[in-house]
Amino acid sequence: MNFTRFEHINLACKDIDATKKFYQTLFPDWYVRVEGVFDGSRWMHFGNDQFYLALNDYPELKHVHTAYENIGINHVGFTIKDGEAMKKLLETEGIEYYTMTAPETKHRIYVNDPDGNEIELVEYNSEYALR
Repeated sequence: MNFTRFEHINLACKDIDATKKFYQTLFPDWYVRVEGVFDGSRWMHFGNDQFYLALNDYPELKHVHTAYENIGINHVGFTIKDGEAMKKLLETEGIEYYTMTAPETKHRIYVNDPDGNEIELVEYNSEYALR
């Protein structure tokens, strides 16, 4: 019982500013917790008080994983408060998405970040005990 919480995901980015802007659009309350340069590459911790994305700027790298076609992480899920508002925001910002259904969720919205990482935005039904 040593686990306390899920803290961060470390992402290599083609353009750290574009990636930050994308996640800032989804989660307007996120902020840069700390940033710097290591071995000539820019990095930043971008999130909130509970969780952050460790973004690393590597414009020369290529994304080689295809979700659901290779071993590895297929997507990362974030819980949200209002799926309808999120869909309106995505449409306003011109961000493509698709949806799926499940008995425990009110909304399951899938988007890809600028580097091709799939993100699931989940609003659980209020009666679902583990939300």
